Amino acid sequence: MNAKNQRLRMWSEQVHVNVPQLFFQHYKALKIPDDEALLLLHLLAFHTEQNDFPTPADLSERLHFNENDITLKLQRLIQKGFLEITQGIDAHGKLYEKYSIYPLWERILDYIETSTRNQEQEEEKNEEGAIFSLFEQEFGRLLSPMEIETISMWIDVDRHSPSIIKAALKEAVLAGKISLRYIDRILFEWKKKNITSVKQVEKHTEQFHQKTTTVQPKPQAESIQKKVPFYNWLEERE
Repeated sequence: MNAKNQRLRMWSEQVHVNVPQLFFQHYKALKIPDDEALLLLHLLAFHTEQNDFPTPADLSERLHFNENDITLKLQRLIQKGFLEITQGIDAHGKLYEKYSIYPLWERILDYIETSTRNQEQEEEKNEEGAIFSLFEQEFGRLLSPMEIETISMWIDVDRHSPSIIKAALKEAVLAGKISLRYIDRILFEWKKKNITSVKQVEKHTEQFHQKTTTVQPKPQAESIQKKVPFYNWLEERE
């Protein structure tokens, strides 16, 4: 199996979708006219019948197009990069030709991956915009230009994700130390410890609480309610 075929197989298995479904969902986005799409589907049908190189006459028997129209449509599909003619040698050493629709699958996968990437970038951009509003909400005031620059550097220079910045702000709020200096220290320590996801933050915090609970004496019966200790990131040492 060549690399192109392997890519298609791996993608279809990961998202649990069959190949014809991919075609129906995306051929319009690729600007494939309905008549050419129908022709491609018939090529797929011939392929399942062990005929990889049907003639225009073969196709004309199943379509409302004459042989000349079919030839022109096949040429257009090849020119637009959705179809190609490949060659091979059979078991008897005879040269043969066949239609390959894998260029179409490549185009569909490229389109899906690009669309997904663009969507993720748009969502991340929206999250970044919401970060500033969240800080203003927690600070109870508008951010100063210097504070806006600091938060922007966390995103653009330090490459902290919006979710990690939100988690650091939450840590600061819970600890009662709402300042950019404290939050910056949290982000610095997380980056040093290679903590890059909210799950890793939760695990790290949980381990700290468990350690603190272990070393503290048992509470007296009359005061069983105690505040949960918070991690002081400004005082962390190696």
